Order: sequence, then C-alpha cells, then structure tokens
Amino acid sequence: MSIVNIMGVARFEPGHSRRWSKILRVSLSAMLLAVLAGCSSAVTKLETWDGDPGTAVNAATLKAPGEITVSHVNGRKMTNYLMDDLALDYALLPGENEVVFTYKTIWAKSGVVRNGESKVHIVESKPQVVRFEASPNAIYQFDYDKPTSRRQAEEVIPEFSAAVVGADGQTLARSTNWSPEDSARSARTPLPAGQSGEANDGVTSLDRLKAVWETATDEEKKAFLRWAFE
Repeated sequence: MSIVNIMGVARFEPGHSRRWSKILRVSLSAMLLAVLAGCSSAVTKLETWDGDPGTAVNAATLKAPGEITVSHVNGRKMTNYLMDDLALDYALLPGENEVVFTYKTIWAKSGVVRNGESKVHIVESKPQVVRFEASPNAIYQFDYDKPTSRRQAEEVIPEFSAAVVGADGQTLARSTNWSPEDSARSARTPLPAGQSGEANDGVTSLDRLKAVWETATDEEKKAFLRWAFE
C-alpha cells in the first residue's frame, strides 16, 4: 500500500484517524531511514578534485570518523551533510595534499533541561590543518586521543592535534591550528613530487593562479598586488 492510499483511507474513515495517523508516521519514518541509509552508502567516499585527472585511478583514501568534519581539501570546499557523526572516506590524488578539518564530540546533559535549551554539550576544536604526501592507492586515517568524558574532552581541546597515519600505523604528519591566511593552496589538483609547470590534467600555472585569485578575499588581493608591484 502506498502512502497515497494510506492518506486516502485516513481521510475517508474518520473513526480510524488515530490508527491511520500512527501507520502514516511509521511509514514515513521507515522511508526516511531508508533514504538516509541509501545516502550514507552513496556518499561514503568523496572525490576531492575537479575534472578527471589522470592520477585519479590511483587515488589514495583518507578515512575520517564521525568526530572529524573535513571542510576543505587543497582549497576545495567539501560537502557538509545533515548527519554530524557520519564517517566518510575521502579520495586523494597522489602527491602533496592539504586537509582542513574540525574535531567535535557531543555529550548528553545530565539533569533537567529547560525549554529551548540544548540537550547536549558540544566540544569542538578550532579548525585544524594537516599536510602530507599521499602515495598511490594508499589508505590513511586520523589518529588522536579519544576522551571518555566531557570534562576530559574540554581539557584536551585547547591543545587538540590529530595525526594522519598509514596502514602500518606510522605517522606521516600532525595537524596544527589553521586560518585561511595559512593556506597556500586554493582549489587545485596536487602535483606529484618532482613535477611542476603543467600537470598531467592539463592545468597550467596560469590557470591555478586564476583559480587562487577568484577565491581570494579583497584584502588578500590587495596584499598580492602590493607584493607584485613592489
């Protein structure tokens, strides 16, 4: 029976409206869960580049748990999803990569919660950045101390730092606090080690400079022009 049929029966049989309203709510909830499950399976691996670069066939994978929210990769903004605790895999092109992220934990409040007050405590880090060389087809993941209580989370968050480790557990790089002025990249495809000028994807240095200019703030453009004409 479709939802349209259910709604029709509920409309024409008032004596059973409560029963059919309950059935309708259950049906809608089941459909919503199915949609969310489908979405989560469809978006569990995200590409972090534009176009179709040749090195994409050898992309590495960076696994991000639910506590890690990746906002940018090599200057390219990543999609945000409604589910904060959604674990995602990010496909990275081989070469130098820059990943910007935040770390967030959620803790239930104890005791009585007033009307309109949040039922949880949110402990969130400042934006972090980690830069590392990705090898073809390699798998990487974040490694960090996991607090067991909200108090412990609040104590460690001011100095929070996460490492990126390889499949063998070896640390490749460790994150530091990030600000937009710190990033040298902007929406670009990483170059493999030892390569310069025009990359395999046909994007020239001039194209990259144009991409940087389009995403720069007014203050950054002024600073660049002052530097260029000094």
